[in-house]
Amino acid sequence: MSTAFGALRRRLLTPPISETTMKVRGFHVKNPESRKRLEEIGETFLQGYAFALQASSAPEAEDLLETVPHDLRGFAYEGAAMGAVVHDALPGHSGRLAGLLAGRGRHHDYMIHVGIGWAMARLPRPLWPDIRTTDPLLRWLALDGFGFHQAYFKTPAYVRDPSPPPPLRWNGGHNHYTAHAIDQGIGRALWFVGGTDPATVAQLIASYAPPRHADLWAGAGLACTYAGGATEEELTLFARQAGEHRWALAQGAAFAAEARTRAALVSEHTHRATRAVCGISVQEASRICNALKPAAASPNALPAYENWRRDISAHLASASTLRKGADQ
Repeated sequence: MSTAFGALRRRLLTPPISETTMKVRGFHVKNPESRKRLEEIGETFLQGYAFALQASSAPEAEDLLETVPHDLRGFAYEGAAMGAVVHDALPGHSGRLAGLLAGRGRHHDYMIHVGIGWAMARLPRPLWPDIRTTDPLLRWLALDGFGFHQAYFKTPAYVRDPSPPPPLRWNGGHNHYTAHAIDQGIGRALWFVGGTDPATVAQLIASYAPPRHADLWAGAGLACTYAGGATEEELTLFARQAGEHRWALAQGAAFAAEARTRAALVSEHTHRATRAVCGISVQEASRICNALKPAAASPNALPAYENWRRDISAHLASASTLRKGADQ
């Protein structure tokens, strides 16, 4: 049962919900439905963050998180991960993040790793968690979360001015790759900045230097599939707009399909986006991600995470070619 101190932590450390409104953020509004969807996601994230700070233990936080509606629950766990890291950074506090990852949160491990990155963006570097204690493959999603946070809350610097962000070093290794993982998070945020409007998001991506486009499209693919907010016709157009990065977009969508499948949170918009972007079912996209998941560290200069992403992209492209050949 949460204590008075837990309630105080929540009140003092939880940002106001107004920070997630489209008006405050200055994001593009496609229509009232998409605005409502994105603001609902932001509000749910902060609710999960508050649960992690308020609860007296990780299991109690999970009890609260499990009350969140099915389609939004993953965002609550993402927020809870940020809250858990902030909780553990307080004097005399520890174990909240580890408890989430060991408990029911393990089914939401994609989103929890992303939430770690949100906390990294808010905390001084000495208070960052030791990322080496987390999943060696999924820990790169923390940098995705870091990039999302920066583009979402520092939009003028990370989106309106699409210059390369300052280099970031962390203790997860392969520091030459960190900018790529951060760009994947920026691409995911562009789905929100662009108000789930494929044409607007495509224009935002085009404003960045071409070498960054593949990572940005992959992030946008993950967001449009996990968060929703677009029709199947819009998503089909989005896939065409990706051009040469069509299968980077699909890789991100496949990741989202697997994350929702793993957490048993598949929604209608997940099916819709996976069909339009990957050309296959949610179940098949999830199966491909798991089948290609590397079992060991990367033998080359790239992290295993990037090799995994490339393998998924190549497999989806090859399977599409085979399907087209069979239809002719």
